Amino acid sequence: MPHRKTALRLVAPVAVLALALTACGGGDDDTGADAKADGTAESAAASPSPSQPVSGGDMARGESATGKVAEDPGEVTYDVVAQKVEVGTEAEAAKAVADAADAKGKVLATAHIQYTHKSGPALTEGSDVHDGTTVFADGQRGGVLIGASEDAPGCEDPYDVESWKQGESHVFCETYVIPAGATSVEVHWSEEDGEPYIWKFPQK
Repeated sequence: MPHRKTALRLVAPVAVLALALTACGGGDDDTGADAKADGTAESAAASPSPSQPVSGGDMARGESATGKVAEDPGEVTYDVVAQKVEVGTEAEAAKAVADAADAKGKVLATAHIQYTHKSGPALTEGSDVHDGTTVFADGQRGGVLIGASEDAPGCEDPYDVESWKQGESHVFCETYVIPAGATSVEVHWSEEDGEPYIWKFPQK
């Protein structure tokens, strides 16, 4: 069964990448606040392991979240942590997209996320764990740049990982186009239909 992003990845030119715009606003940026209003924060605080929120929530720098993903061989549990976000310049963004006008007033933000296979069957044909990752800037979801992250230093191509056993970790990256001058960049990761775990990276 092909992975969900494979078709998009194949149509992206090698030299110039197409900007796939996503809707701003949306439900993802509100879910954290709604969860807290519904008492999720209190439930997490009462958990025997407060470093592992029950269902989403704000994460400390370097703190890992645990979630399950339905992979092709079966359900796999992962530890996930957003390591860093590298923010580029407007000039770099203009060169990366097919139409430079799409990048006016925008910059590239590349999030580095480490995924560790914690339990479940070994994978032999890639993983869908990175599909749950998005990047927000000042509360608004950015526009994903298809195919940009595989060549970034320190980033692996998830489609090249054909053997993934328990205990092994891989760093996959996601590149988004965000407004220049954003004061806060957030990396969100969630299980399917789950609340997002959120790592915040303040910008100077």
